[in-house]
Amino acid sequence: MNDEILSRIAHALERLAPSALPPVDLKLYPAYVWHGTHAGPVEAFLPARYDLLSGIDEQKGRLFENTRRHAAGLPAHDVLLWGSRGTGKSASVGAVVGALQEQGSDIALMQCAADHLSTLPELFALLRTVDRPFILFIDDLGFDEANSGADARILRSLLDGGANARPKNVRLYVTSNRRHIVPRHLSEQDDPINKRDVVDDKMALSDRFGMSLGFHVMDQDAYLAIVEGYARHYGLPFDGPDAVQWATQRGSRSGRVAWQYVTELAGREGKTLVTS
Repeated sequence: MNDEILSRIAHALERLAPSALPPVDLKLYPAYVWHGTHAGPVEAFLPARYDLLSGIDEQKGRLFENTRRHAAGLPAHDVLLWGSRGTGKSASVGAVVGALQEQGSDIALMQCAADHLSTLPELFALLRTVDRPFILFIDDLGFDEANSGADARILRSLLDGGANARPKNVRLYVTSNRRHIVPRHLSEQDDPINKRDVVDDKMALSDRFGMSLGFHVMDQDAYLAIVEGYARHYGLPFDGPDAVQWATQRGSRSGRVAWQYVTELAGREGKTLVTS
């Protein structure tokens, strides 16, 4: 077999089994994404501005203080952020981490998709070796009836001091549309056999979070206050009735809808939006 054939075989094998990615420096970047087998850096971390998140002052204030404590090496909670879609849950997580980084805190965000829960022990083993505080962010977590058992128990074990529990330099921030993450039904209360056990088992995961922050549907005044704050910051004209019509057409009033309207408004005015 000549050298050319051997070279082709070697290249084909390399394509089938590519070389392992070099380890990323976990002390260098402001944010990372966990891909299930390795962490990738987020070089352009552009979270929402903390001071522009309005209508959720209590929630973001409590989240900021908890995150500040963790960044300072003080006791801090794992946090469940639950509630209506588009109300600022995910934006708040990025915003508080970004605000603390601007103040000089060496804290990083590590985002993990909900379908990588089974690989969290490997991630924790990796982060345990790094002298840096991390916020592990799991966005939009929810379990349906088919998978609410095993995956929920994995997360409960990681939060509650099991053999693979999260290290001291990591806190979990999880967002969910449901207050208890797993689905619940009124029929649970009517189950004559161990009905308390059924309810307790479904609530056990949310109980593992030391802090639970609810984000609720906002009224029109709160929505307009958000739009007006954005408009003032970016030098855009504020038109209350037009902003209300925008929300009405979408059937929702939320921070997300307010930002979408401001994006539309900036486009009309021929202005760019710098988010950080």
